[in-house]
Amino acid sequence: MNSLGFDRDPKDTRVVVAMSGGVDSSATAALLASEGYDVVGITLQLYDHGVAVQKKGACCAGQDIHDARRVAEDIGIPHYVLDYESRFRDQVMEDFADSYLRGETPVPCIRCNQTVKFKDLLDTAKDLGADCMATGHYIQRFVSDAGKAELHKAVDQGRDQSYFLFTTTQEQLDFLRFPLGGLEKPEVRALAERFGLEVADKPDSQDICFVPEGRYTSVIERLRPGAMEPGDIVDLDGNVLGEHRGIVRYTIGQRRGIGVGGQDDPLYVVKLDPAQKRVIVGPKAALDCAAIEVKELNWLGEDIPDAGLDVDVKIRSTRPPVAATLTRTGTDTGTVTFKDGESGVSPGQAAVFYDGTRVLGGSWITRAVAADPRLAA
Repeated sequence: MNSLGFDRDPKDTRVVVAMSGGVDSSATAALLASEGYDVVGITLQLYDHGVAVQKKGACCAGQDIHDARRVAEDIGIPHYVLDYESRFRDQVMEDFADSYLRGETPVPCIRCNQTVKFKDLLDTAKDLGADCMATGHYIQRFVSDAGKAELHKAVDQGRDQSYFLFTTTQEQLDFLRFPLGGLEKPEVRALAERFGLEVADKPDSQDICFVPEGRYTSVIERLRPGAMEPGDIVDLDGNVLGEHRGIVRYTIGQRRGIGVGGQDDPLYVVKLDPAQKRVIVGPKAALDCAAIEVKELNWLGEDIPDAGLDVDVKIRSTRPPVAATLTRTGTDTGTVTFKDGESGVSPGQAAVFYDGTRVLGGSWITRAVAADPRLAA
């Protein structure tokens, strides 16, 4: 059995590597090539190349495509650049803009993995005759004694990307490989240096690739002209405290830059009401919620009992998991009841479920059930 789990020689195993031009995917390609696999590198052009070349530190931008091509040349593998720009706009960017208009806080990197990368690109890899597709994600794939592929958190907890990969289906997981999941980031950079890759010390990308310098409102204005409609900023009792210049400028839990002064206690954005164009603010305690409702449940674990399943759930990538009970309410919908409550939950974000290190599945949050009855509607 070779390192990718196939009962054949590495040279007889074709693997497509998704190459973003960063150190992680480059090290993945170089590692597999050094082990003798038949490696093919693919890089996706996801948005306007003219804009991309002016922006540093963004996945799949112009410089990154150039870097991926150079790495492929250096390690001696074929490399292709695929124009997925229209797919990316339709499936990721449009959804990103509409989500903000609905008063949600989207996670476009998850949508990108769900659609463009792990669906369209994976299909392309199969068309190329690949036995599997490998990526540079920090997540682990194990095969159980029963022969079922499982997703687990990465060894490097500071780099773990399991939250962003919850939409991976069982069929996709059977085809995917994650060679870096058992490594720490410094080990990956050391690998890149060992293979002589120019990207060994390249900084990690920080921004959403199509949002220059984090200015997401400018992207929404371009995609949805006229979306920045003004409205009222109100307190929990409906009293008008000020005016805003578009609810898309606000997110649940926001404290700074709300635009309301002269208050004795700090105010937080606790709810967005797009129908009434209202931003609702209140004290920090008003961010507490007892439960959430979810949709598009992707489940990788065993069957969920009718009475519910005790899980650890992560409701933001930067927050640790908390204890909860997941109950199905439909084929792909459910309710998550927190054992000790949770704070600052926003519709549009993901709820990802764990059993220890194992990823049981995940879903999209549609509604937070607030502890404060004034926010129940």
